[in-house]
Amino acid sequence: MTKRYKILTVVGARPQFIKVMPVSKYLRKYCWEVLVHTGQHYDYAMSGIFFKDLNIHEPDYNLGIGGGTHAEQLAKMVVAIEKLLYKERPDLVLVYGDTNSTLAAALAAVKLKIPVAHVEAGPRSFDLTIPEEVNRVLTDRVSSLLFCPTKISYENLKREGYKNNVVFTGDVMLDMLLEAKNLAEKRSKILDKLKIYPNKYFYATLHRPHNVDHEKPLSEIIRAFVRLNTQVVFPVHPRTKKNLKKFGLWKRLNKAHNVIIIKPVGYLDSIQLESNALKIVTDSGGVQREAYFLKKPCLTLMDYSPWPETVETGWNKLVKAEEMDLIRAIRNFRPKSKTKKLFGNGKAGKKIAERIIEYLEEGK
Repeated sequence: MTKRYKILTVVGARPQFIKVMPVSKYLRKYCWEVLVHTGQHYDYAMSGIFFKDLNIHEPDYNLGIGGGTHAEQLAKMVVAIEKLLYKERPDLVLVYGDTNSTLAAALAAVKLKIPVAHVEAGPRSFDLTIPEEVNRVLTDRVSSLLFCPTKISYENLKREGYKNNVVFTGDVMLDMLLEAKNLAEKRSKILDKLKIYPNKYFYATLHRPHNVDHEKPLSEIIRAFVRLNTQVVFPVHPRTKKNLKKFGLWKRLNKAHNVIIIKPVGYLDSIQLESNALKIVTDSGGVQREAYFLKKPCLTLMDYSPWPETVETGWNKLVKAEEMDLIRAIRNFRPKSKTKKLFGNGKAGKKIAERIIEYLEEGK
C-alpha cells in the first residue's frame, strides 16, 4: 500500500513518549506520520532521554509550551496546534492518554473537522476535580476512534452511550515493556551505578499535585521513607524537588541513610529499577501498570486508581499520604493471587494502526 494518509501525532509528557513507538512502528509502514512534541515536559530527563532510549523518531515539531496554569498551557497549545493543522492538513490526529497536550490537540482538530483517534480511551476515576479526568472525558467525547486498554475502560464508554468505533485493543504500554525488558537487562547499568542489589530496595516515584504541592502530605511521605530500614530508590521529579526545598524537607531527605536520591531516569533504567525492586510506591498511573506487568506489589498514593483492575486483583493497594499507614502498607502488603492478562497480549500497537487505516479507507 502506498502512503496515502497523513497522521499528526501529538505527545507532550513522559508516558506518551513511551506509548508512541508501538503504534508508530506499524503506522509508518502505511502512513506519513508527523510527530509533534508540545513541550509539556521540557526537562531533557523527562522527555528527550526517552526518544534516545527507545529509538523513537525525533519530533518534527517541538512547540516548547511548558509551565503556566492549566488554562494558559491549554490555550497556547490549542493555538499552536491549530496553526500546524492548517499547515500540515492531516487526515487524522492521534492523541494519547489524559494530558493537557491530549485535550488541546483534540480540541484543535475537532474544530477543523479533522477526526481524532484517542489511544487509552475510557479509564475513569469519576472525579472531575482531577485535571486528568477532565482531559480524558472531554477527549473521549470529541474523538472519532476510541482505543481502550482494558475491558473496564471499554465498558465505561459503553455505559456512557458510545456505540461506534469503540475498540478494546489492550495497552500499548505492555507492548513497549515486553520489547524493552530484555533490552533494559542488557543495556542498563543502573543497579551497578547505584550499588544496589535485586530485591533489596523499594522503588518510589512521586509527582502528583495532591501529594507534592502541599506540605503535610509531602512531609508525611518523606517521614515514612526515612523511617524504613530498607533502601528506597527515589528518582525525584522536578516539581517534587522544588517543593521539597520549599517546605524544608530536602536536607532531611539527603541525610537519610536509607534513601538514594537520583535524578529522573530514562525508560530502560526505570524498567530495570522496577523489575528488581521488592515493592513499588508511586502516584503514577503508568508506573502502576508497569508494576502489574512486572508482577511487583504496588502501593499507590492516591484515593483512586485509574486502573481498578490492578487493585481488584490484589496487586495494587491504595494508601493515604500518612506516615504510619504508608509504613505499615510497605512492610506488610502481599498480593494473594496471580496476575491476569488484563491489558491485552502485547499487540495493541498493531491493532490500533490497522484500525486507523481501515477507518480512513472507509471514509474515502
